[in-house]
Amino acid sequence: MIEKARGSERYGIVVSSQAQRLKPYAIDVKSPIDPIHWFLDGKEDVRSSFYLEDVATEFHVQGLELDWSCVTWDADFRYSSKGWEFFSFVGDRWNFIRKEERKQYLKNAYRVLLTRARQGMVIVIPPGEVTDATRPPEFYDSTFEYLKEIGFTII
Repeated sequence: MIEKARGSERYGIVVSSQAQRLKPYAIDVKSPIDPIHWFLDGKEDVRSSFYLEDVATEFHVQGLELDWSCVTWDADFRYSSKGWEFFSFVGDRWNFIRKEERKQYLKNAYRVLLTRARQGMVIVIPPGEVTDATRPPEFYDSTFEYLKEIGFTII
């Protein structure tokens, strides 16, 4: 992504606002960003998207675009043999979302994230961690396999 960006082309990391278990990768959706700095400041400003330190959620990027985006996926929206499944992390565990309106909201959040890039995107799906009950590999593997099956290139 960084190597592909030319001149002033903007890149950054975007995640679901419900992506609560990306903290082990230094991605904290509860850490507030200032969208003005994130979208408008230059490569020398640590608050800008260029630094790849702060992440924007669907709320920050709705209606805006990046040239290149890195969508980091969490276990809130998972693919399984039954299709897409929807979860919310509360306390110390993932809870299945049952209300249709909340499912639609989460699906739309990923739709927003996946449509922010003008030129290209990288989707990062963490491998999970067998010693962490909130991030076992099976929460991520089926989504990874699904995206691979439908033609995403693995890098």
